[in-house]
Amino acid sequence: MHGSGLELALVFLLAAVIAVPVFKRFGLGAVLAYLVAGVVLGPDGLALVRDADRILNAAEIGVVMMLFVIGLELSPSRLRVMRKPVFGAGGLQVLLSAVVLGGIALAFEHHWKTALVIGLGLALSSTAVSLQLLAEHKELTSEHGRLGFAILLFQDLVAIPLLAAIPLLGGAKNETLTWTMVLHAVGAIAIVILGGRLVLRQLFRIVARTRMPEVFTATALLVVLGIAWFMQLAGLSAGLGAFLAGVLLSDSEFRHELESQIDPFKGLLLGLFFIAVGMDIDLDAVVKEPGLVAAGVAVLLTVKFGLLFGIGRWPGRLDPRGALMLAGTLWLGGEFAFVVFSEAARVKLMDAELRNQLTAIVGVSMALTPLLLLGLHRLLAEVKHKPSAAPRTFDEIPDEQPQVLIAGMGRFGQIVARLLTAQRIPFVALEHSPDTVDTLRRFGNIRLYYGDPTRPDLLRSAGAQHVKVFVIAMDDPDTNIKATRLIRRMYPDARVLARARNRQHAWRLMDLSAEAYRETLGSSLEMAQQVLVELGLPPETAAEHARRFRQHDEKLLRAQYLVYDDDGAVIQTARDAVSDLEKLFEADATGEDAPPAR
Repeated sequence: MHGSGLELALVFLLAAVIAVPVFKRFGLGAVLAYLVAGVVLGPDGLALVRDADRILNAAEIGVVMMLFVIGLELSPSRLRVMRKPVFGAGGLQVLLSAVVLGGIALAFEHHWKTALVIGLGLALSSTAVSLQLLAEHKELTSEHGRLGFAILLFQDLVAIPLLAAIPLLGGAKNETLTWTMVLHAVGAIAIVILGGRLVLRQLFRIVARTRMPEVFTATALLVVLGIAWFMQLAGLSAGLGAFLAGVLLSDSEFRHELESQIDPFKGLLLGLFFIAVGMDIDLDAVVKEPGLVAAGVAVLLTVKFGLLFGIGRWPGRLDPRGALMLAGTLWLGGEFAFVVFSEAARVKLMDAELRNQLTAIVGVSMALTPLLLLGLHRLLAEVKHKPSAAPRTFDEIPDEQPQVLIAGMGRFGQIVARLLTAQRIPFVALEHSPDTVDTLRRFGNIRLYYGDPTRPDLLRSAGAQHVKVFVIAMDDPDTNIKATRLIRRMYPDARVLARARNRQHAWRLMDLSAEAYRETLGSSLEMAQQVLVELGLPPETAAEHARRFRQHDEKLLRAQYLVYDDDGAVIQTARDAVSDLEKLFEADATGEDAPPAR
């Protein structure tokens, strides 16, 4: 295609708009869609674009921006909290995978530096694909999901020095790595870190005061591309500079604003990069040796699956099923491999034919993983339902005398429990989710047990006969009502405070003589009160308005409770309440006495 830049842009956008939805529809992911679109557009496809190298060089800005966003997400404080799984399991996975896969490359008589890059490049997994698969199967918070995220985090970290080292390895392939080269690299990194800490936050504070979003966006792009250019001048990877800039700003107040400004550019340019990589693949060289590509995919998946399963069992301490799911999610190659191999080919660490073969291996592994993981899920589901797999039994609860029983330890119940713990008030909590029980037990010695609060025997085991206050905090309204009804039947004089999803739920709880607490009312009123303050009302006036509104709304709730089975009556009471509330606020504004409410 020899048209203008506008025609090229239209072709790329059209390819992305068509390919990505189609591939996502079949669960194959956006990265593979971009690669296939590039192959179709490239010299070996429809030949709509012939100068793929020029486009690839321009599209590398997308990789730079991706590394900047990764840096924004990896604050030093976050790394400290996750250091054991990240540097333990993650480091072990990358090390063992690189040694085994690099050793296989050495066996095929590649130079040791080339084999090192191959081993490390193939050791990396696709963060985008893996996290998407975990999210689709609702496993991000599972044991293997959390360990998988930690491993992916370390892979993102190790990719940065790998990209920085490739130009040094390429420049020193036929000569000894000199101290001058090392000092140049260390000096450039030191200048970026020290200068960035002193300058970047102050720069963004000055720009933010202009209150001009376009200037903030331009400054963000200038910082990312400027530091990347500086690192490139020093002989290092441009991506390393962008990553360091992201880390320096990860704990700043501008982190989320920067991410939102850069993300659209990153997404588009990264898609263009993968399209350019696809266009640059020599299909003729791949078609000549399909057996080699198939064998490479089989070796990659087998090696990483076996190593990840072992790491999942130890040091990950997963059960066999969790270890299998971890291995089946992370055994694929990753998008960073395309960047690594392209950079290695640029500095002559490998030829174009080898780069194309490795890229094809990674691409096929990414395409196969969603299908293979689906099969693994079905296989494990069958194994799980065998009679030998006994379900977890409810915990044995010691016979003690707590003052409070909390039914449900989700986001609502946890706040109640924390306040009681701070006041040293004894309580017992029952939670039906074993994952929640196991997670919360790690954070302290609290009386939390796996059990169903709607079962009479477990309530008795928990010492419900001695409880002064029952807190019903389960998320599901029907289960909430069921537990309240049971407590009322077993302990008719008990004090029951229950979480209510909405007004209708509150009325059903009131039918059971429970005191209902609507879960969003308090936080909504706090925000509304602050809105009034921000608009210029004195804080004490705003607080009084919020108090009056709450008092009025509680009165309305009780009035509507008497007629809540009559829709017409409920609507009429709501209209009367609005009129009364307006009169209250008018009286506040004029200083007159408020008329009596109906």
